[in-house]
Amino acid sequence: MISDLPVVLAPSQRETLDAYVGQMERVNQRVNLVARPAVRADLERHVRHCLTLATRPFPDGAVVVDWGTGGGLPAIPLAIAFPSIQMMAVDAVGKKTEAVKLFARRLGIENVDVWNGRAEAYDGPAPHLSVSRATAPLASLWAWHTRVRAPLDEIPEGGWPAGLVCLKGGDLGSEMADLARQFPEAVATHAPLTDLLGEEWADKAIVTVTD
Repeated sequence: MISDLPVVLAPSQRETLDAYVGQMERVNQRVNLVARPAVRADLERHVRHCLTLATRPFPDGAVVVDWGTGGGLPAIPLAIAFPSIQMMAVDAVGKKTEAVKLFARRLGIENVDVWNGRAEAYDGPAPHLSVSRATAPLASLWAWHTRVRAPLDEIPEGGWPAGLVCLKGGDLGSEMADLARQFPEAVATHAPLTDLLGEEWADKAIVTVTD
């Protein structure tokens, strides 16, 4: 069972997460979902990282798009943590979206759907929020989100604001500057993950973008 999660989950949710890691470990041997070779400990670390996005609630019924989902990160962990949201896992690589579809079916996760194609052409359900993990520059992610977004009527107390919530690492200075230059109305915030996961995650952060 995955340990040291940043959120409290029900036993059934933890079991589903554990099964997801097992499925991903097997499929990753033939489809490059994450950097290969990836042992189970690496995959558990990826899941732990993604679940930092579950430390604040998403609105019930919200459509959340995961741009560049790869093997379902963070789409599947978030769908498990929040069964009342609808996750759309978007990726341009068909083998990856097929893998996510397979995981959802085998694990009985009913609130995940996939969309295969380039993010710029996405025409699926309009997102109230967008998420991403190490996929693209902030300006690109924000452009993809704002092109198709839907208004959010109500934000739960302490919840994520309508907009983009993504996991980033390293020096974000140039990305922040590009975002401000291309979208002067955008407001970006940066929260290091040290409080949630410890000092070894000091170079990782949650970045939110709103307007």
